[in-house]
Amino acid sequence: MTFTVAIVGRPNVGKSTLFNRLVGKKLALVDDTPGVTRDRRPGDAKLVDLRFTIIDTAGLEQSAPETLQGRMWAQTEEAIEEADLTLFVVDAKYGLTPADQTLGEMLRRRGKPVVLVANKSEARGSDGGFYDAYTLGLGEPCPISAEHGQGMIDLRDAIVAAIGEDVAFPPDDAFEEAETDVVLSGDEEEDEDYEPAYDDTKPLRVAIIGRPNAGKSTLINRFLGEDRLLTGPEAGITRDSISVEWDWRGRTIKMFDTAGMRRKAKVTEKLEKLSVADSLRSIRFAETVVIVFDSTIPFEKQDLQLVDLVIREGRAAVLAFNKWDLVEDAQAFLADLREKTERLLPQARGIRAVPISGQTGYGLDRLMQSIIDTDKVWNRRISTAKLNRWLDMQVTQHPPPAVSGRRLRLKYMTQVKARPPAFMISCTRPEAIPESYTRYLVNGLRKDFDMPGVPIRVHYRGSDNPFEHKAKKR
Repeated sequence: MTFTVAIVGRPNVGKSTLFNRLVGKKLALVDDTPGVTRDRRPGDAKLVDLRFTIIDTAGLEQSAPETLQGRMWAQTEEAIEEADLTLFVVDAKYGLTPADQTLGEMLRRRGKPVVLVANKSEARGSDGGFYDAYTLGLGEPCPISAEHGQGMIDLRDAIVAAIGEDVAFPPDDAFEEAETDVVLSGDEEEDEDYEPAYDDTKPLRVAIIGRPNAGKSTLINRFLGEDRLLTGPEAGITRDSISVEWDWRGRTIKMFDTAGMRRKAKVTEKLEKLSVADSLRSIRFAETVVIVFDSTIPFEKQDLQLVDLVIREGRAAVLAFNKWDLVEDAQAFLADLREKTERLLPQARGIRAVPISGQTGYGLDRLMQSIIDTDKVWNRRISTAKLNRWLDMQVTQHPPPAVSGRRLRLKYMTQVKARPPAFMISCTRPEAIPESYTRYLVNGLRKDFDMPGVPIRVHYRGSDNPFEHKAKKR
């Protein structure tokens, strides 16, 4: 990206709508309620022939620094300081307010390029608010409609004029389309003994999920070494799923901070439903998911349901027992947690669980190593030759049961994909194989091929019978 642009303004003027318009996706939550956005969210924007980084911010609400609104505004100030250009959005339909005057005065003092944007200019009666914007002393306002996409050409011209063509269009600019997804299947043709090596240089996507107030944002801030995400004693501060990038031992890590997820019956407000839906999208986009438990009240029903959700989605899962600095008699408590983990999460047998403290930084290196190790297992491919030798041994030790007096035969086994590992077994009468025998095979795969804590899929396929549809001769 050539330059960075921050979108600022008072609450409910359409900043997040404009952000979504510029990035071309509905990334930021949008609602009629003022103050939906709290953290600053970056994105890759495209406006006609311009490419730049855009930052969505919280609206200006004048409050004491220690309050939630005060901490939100501190995040906005960080974005203004980081940006090369500021889009100051005002509501042309509603008109100017004292908050607009205060923010305009602050932007003038900073001396950075500012583009005044009069949003909602398509509304009837918006002319008065548009002309009032001249009184801010920030130049000619640019009338747009972020909701309907009107005025985008004028906005592009205003940005180029404010920042300069040499910054907007650097001579050596060469843009490449970013890869937004990865191949989740490994269906490539392979030799019988081929096992691809793990690529420890590719970026790793990690989602942090958990109940409200479990310490997810504090944990990510400790990883980054700065107050990048909004934190505080209030439950449910995070609403959007915010992504941050950093390096751990030379590897790029892209972490997603998500909103806390309560039990479905308690989620009644529309805004919280949108936040939870955004968190679920982050789980599907991530490769490894860290479920943050509160060590003072671990293994709530919602915690177990979140782990089950991650396993059913096929993601690699790691448990992080946060707030470990508040635990007394840590050794006995840790032994109890290990016993409960094995007993309460049989579907993820061997899942890695790490005690940590986001407040003090305890256990974070161990957590990152567990994430990397789990991702290696999640990407693992086993050669067909090894699998068939293993299948012969398993069938010899414990043959599948006979159903209706007819024995089931398992003929051939191969791995059809990784991420998560999935296996196909060619057999007779696949619909008759009991669930208990599938669990026996999955547990054997975990033990014999060292695949703890990741979802393993086993599918069956019947043999083709060329005479199946022909009538029997008398």
